[in-house]
Amino acid sequence: MFSLKKAVVLLSGGMDSTTLLYDLVRKGQEVKALSFNYGQKHKKELEYAKKTCETLNVEHKIMDLSNIRSLISNSVLINDEEVPEGHYEDESMKATVVPNRNAIMLSIAIGWAENLKYDSVVIANHGGDHAIYPQPRI
Repeated sequence: MFSLKKAVVLLSGGMDSTTLLYDLVRKGQEVKALSFNYGQKHKKELEYAKKTCETLNVEHKIMDLSNIRSLISNSVLINDEEVPEGHYEDESMKATVVPNRNAIMLSIAIGWAENLKYDSVVIANHGGDHAIYPQPRI
């Protein structure tokens, strides 16, 4: 793993970003966590993110981007359509893509990190879903 001094962690509340946060805290890194409400239907992850940060005594911000629906509404994660069930590789799961979501979140996180004079922003993307969810490579 890489070495960093102070980092903003993008924390969805899911397994990958939560594991990353725990690992950084365990290693004694100075971190702050940033989550996003972009109008997603699965709000429980934001609650998990909040509880994780309380447990780890990590400062946590939740940025409200719920008005993004007015610009990007073709994803079933944020529109009125039902979320399909199935394997990540199923064609139906492509309906859950929120265009450029991670790049939008990373841009905001980078701005916060610069304001804090932190040297890093870290994100934990699920490696097995790259065919469905395009991820920025930085």
